[in-house]
Amino acid sequence: MKIQIPDDFDPEKIIRSGQCFRASAQPDGSFHFITGKNTLSLSPLGTDTWEADCTPYAWKRVWAPYFDLSVSYKSLRRSIPAKDHFLRAAAGYGKGIRILNQDPWEMLITFIISQRKNIPAIRQAVESLSTTCGTCIDKENKFFAFPTPTQLAGLSLSDLQDLSLGYRAKYVYEAAQKVASGELDIKKWAMLGDDDLHKALLSCYGVGEKVANCVALFGYHRIGAFPVDVWIDRIQKTYYNGSFPVEKYEGFAGVMQQYMFYYERKMATDHSKKARKQSEK
Repeated sequence: MKIQIPDDFDPEKIIRSGQCFRASAQPDGSFHFITGKNTLSLSPLGTDTWEADCTPYAWKRVWAPYFDLSVSYKSLRRSIPAKDHFLRAAAGYGKGIRILNQDPWEMLITFIISQRKNIPAIRQAVESLSTTCGTCIDKENKFFAFPTPTQLAGLSLSDLQDLSLGYRAKYVYEAAQKVASGELDIKKWAMLGDDDLHKALLSCYGVGEKVANCVALFGYHRIGAFPVDVWIDRIQKTYYNGSFPVEKYEGFAGVMQQYMFYYERKMATDHSKKARKQSEK
C-alpha cells in the first residue's frame, strides 16, 4: 500500500538514532522494522510517499502508532529558540527522527544490555537473544520476534553468558525471572505517573538513571524523559554550562535529546575521520 507522511520522517535516521536495534536499512533502499510479531518493509516512492508491505488495518493499528505519526515533530522543532544555535543545528540535522512506540519489555532488556556497549554490539546481542529463544515470525527471511519474558526466563545464567552479555547477563536473568513470575508487572507500570514509573524502573536489578530514562522514553513513550549518557553529558558541559534546560521542553525533552545525541555522534565521527586523513598525509 502507498502511504503519505507529510511530517518529519526519515527511517534511516530513526534506525541510526540509538533507540531501536532490530530495524535495518536494506541494500535496495528499503527499510525493515520489527515490533512484536509484526514486520514492515518501507520503500521510498518520492517526497513524503512510501510503499508499505502491510494492510491498511495494520498500518493504522500498529505502524502509525509505532512511528508516533499523531504528533507533529515539525512543531516540536519550531519551538526551539533562535538563540540556541547548537540545538537548532542538531534538530535541523536530525530532522526526520521520531520517538518510536516500542515494547516496554524489549526496551527494558535492550537497555540493560546497552550499558557500556556500542550500537553494533547491542544490535548483535539483541539479535542473538531473539534467534536463540524468540519465536520465528518469518521463516523465509528468518525473522524472529524478541523473546517473551517466559521464553527468556527459560535460559540459564550460563546460557546468557554464552551470548556475550558479560556482567549484564545476571541483570537480564533476574529481570526475566521476575517479569515471567509476575513479581514485576511491567505492563501495569504503563499506568504510573512519570515519577512513579521512574522509581519502578530503578527497582530493577542493574537499572540506573540512564537506563531507566531510556526505557521510559523508548518503551513507555514518556517523551519528556531525558536520558543522559556520555554524549549528552559532553553536550551539557560544552554548550549549556553543565545542565540542559529540560524545563523549556516540558513533555517532549526526549525528542530534543535524540536530536542532540544523533548530531553529536555525527560531529564526533566527522572529526575523527578528518583527524585520520590529516595524520595519513
